[in-house]
Amino acid sequence: MRQAIFLILLMHFSTECFAQKYISQIPFKYDYSLKLLKEQAQMDKGGLKNKSIVNDNSENLSDEILALKEKYSIVLAVMPVKITNYRLYGYIDPWINTPYQEKSFSKKGIDCAYFLQSLYSDVYKVTLPKDPAGMWKSKSIQIFTGRSFLTEGDLIFFRYDKDHPISDVALYLHNDRILACTDKGLAIYNFNDEYFQLRYIGAGRINEDAKKK
Repeated sequence: MRQAIFLILLMHFSTECFAQKYISQIPFKYDYSLKLLKEQAQMDKGGLKNKSIVNDNSENLSDEILALKEKYSIVLAVMPVKITNYRLYGYIDPWINTPYQEKSFSKKGIDCAYFLQSLYSDVYKVTLPKDPAGMWKSKSIQIFTGRSFLTEGDLIFFRYDKDHPISDVALYLHNDRILACTDKGLAIYNFNDEYFQLRYIGAGRINEDAKKK
């Protein structure tokens, strides 16, 4: 029981302190078997009568996926139940903090448009151009300008100068957090930061026809 209380306090502390920052790993252990719960609470066979047992791993996820789920729930400041696209976060995770390099797609340097073109192909099975302007014009993407109904997987388009109306692209995740490239590299940023808000042009979502292909 003390371990359970400690885990709850630890998760609360982590959410408060680290939700705004990227963290490299979450050192939690995941074993919520009924037997273990009884041992921790020092219960006999009848000790769980009138008690509700909540299975935090009802999907029977692997430890690797559970760690990914917990990690990004903290990074994005959302409940773990919101993190369900494990393929998406598994694809993103190894690339976080890769330095920025224009028109490049390697661990030495990465362009966000090149990265998102590869991500969309692997995760969503949709083929997009490698440049932001091409993505904006793609028939697979439905463009909209509203910010209030952005959802996970939407593309976010930015304009940096008048000569390039569609200059860059990012990926919306949850809770106003986006995956983007800046001079700090590929990382998760707050979409509400003035830097992004002043440059925001519109967003794009996979249209229904593209999903059916």
